[in-house]
Amino acid sequence: MDKKSHGEELKKELDILISRISALEASSTDKEKKSLMGVLKVLAENQKHFVDEFEHLKKALDLMMVQIFKMDKAKTGP
Repeated sequence: MDKKSHGEELKKELDILISRISALEASSTDKEKKSLMGVLKVLAENQKHFVDEFEHLKKALDLMMVQIFKMDKAKTGP
């Protein structure tokens, strides 16, 4: 069974949200609403970037833990 990570699901939801905000921005005739949609789109794009960065941090921590276990095993082993 192919299980998506929470980060992948969140990025997909944010992509959908960004698309909807872009459509609202394009269809709006009011300058204030266009500006508001622009701000919302930037916030959603930044959230997507934070999800990517968090995924990278999780991978880095996993690699660090593997190295720590290897060092501990080498220190206590024969």
